[in-house]
Amino acid sequence: MNANNRLVVDALQSSNFTRERFLEIRAGGIDCIHATVVIWEDARTTLDLLGTWNRLFRENDDVIAMARNGQEIREVAATGRVAVVLGFQNASAFEDDLDLVEVFFDLGIRVVQLTYNIQNHAGASCYETEDAGLTRFGGYVVGEMNRLGMLVDLSHVGERTSLDAIERSARPVTITHANPAAVWPHPRNKSDEVLRELAARGGVLGVAPYAHLTGGGPVSLEEWTSMVAYAVDLIGVDHVGIGSDASHGWDDEKLQWIRKGRWSHETQLGPASPDAQGWLPWPDFFKTPAMFPTIEQGLRDKGFTDVEVDKLVGGNWMRIFDEGLTPSGSAPARLAKASA
Repeated sequence: MNANNRLVVDALQSSNFTRERFLEIRAGGIDCIHATVVIWEDARTTLDLLGTWNRLFRENDDVIAMARNGQEIREVAATGRVAVVLGFQNASAFEDDLDLVEVFFDLGIRVVQLTYNIQNHAGASCYETEDAGLTRFGGYVVGEMNRLGMLVDLSHVGERTSLDAIERSARPVTITHANPAAVWPHPRNKSDEVLRELAARGGVLGVAPYAHLTGGGPVSLEEWTSMVAYAVDLIGVDHVGIGSDASHGWDDEKLQWIRKGRWSHETQLGPASPDAQGWLPWPDFFKTPAMFPTIEQGLRDKGFTDVEVDKLVGGNWMRIFDEGLTPSGSAPARLAKASA
């Protein structure tokens, strides 16, 4: 934990996590990361991944520890370790079984992105040509996540499905890793309408230096902080944080799995798309999470005050974790529906 008791949070990392990665994260002064467990996996395979994470926690308990809520994040950070909040980048692990939401909550999952790069049982991804919105099952999933204290993530989710989920959720929702589409047009970046609705319900956007989300290539720190300033002007400094989308340590074969799983034999968006490329280089100001302080300094150089920087680099995420990762105490969605 930093000397002034503020916390630094990176709201999405999906690297090949090893001790080296964890040491880089700690070297960057990061107190908490939200780490990806699932991309395409079903329930059974997800259990294998959680088993791997259990070993990582045991073997690196001097550097990291699991955290399930804001208080646990603070307790871990106070020991000088990195608090790891586990999450899914897809609701695929829930399959079509609402009870699995609570099962995975009990196993430590605290953030779930409703879709990844293709339509699923919950709704449409940002790459679908037609977005019919949040499905009935998706609505039940959102309700169950609200009840348990699990954050809804809309980062790869389609426009209409995102708006439906924001409206359906009784709690603030998140976009852990995306940028404003008005600055850098890309299917994964978010419209001003989605961002305004997100903020109106108390949610937070995690802006990312990931090259696919910054115009298809690395940008300067000044260009990137100008995008942050746009987001702050649009939705307010209380609704913007950092979600780097750090994805280090993977080879090109893993990249193909990340982008298209088993559902496609073709390049995701066509051979002319920037997304047909391999791993793009990271910007000079964020080669690894160890360079997180460079982002902080860039925000100060852009004119953000110390109070604003504290919110942007962690304070806003801690508010969401405090509010969103606690059980609501309401009846389970399946019981509430039955009694209606």
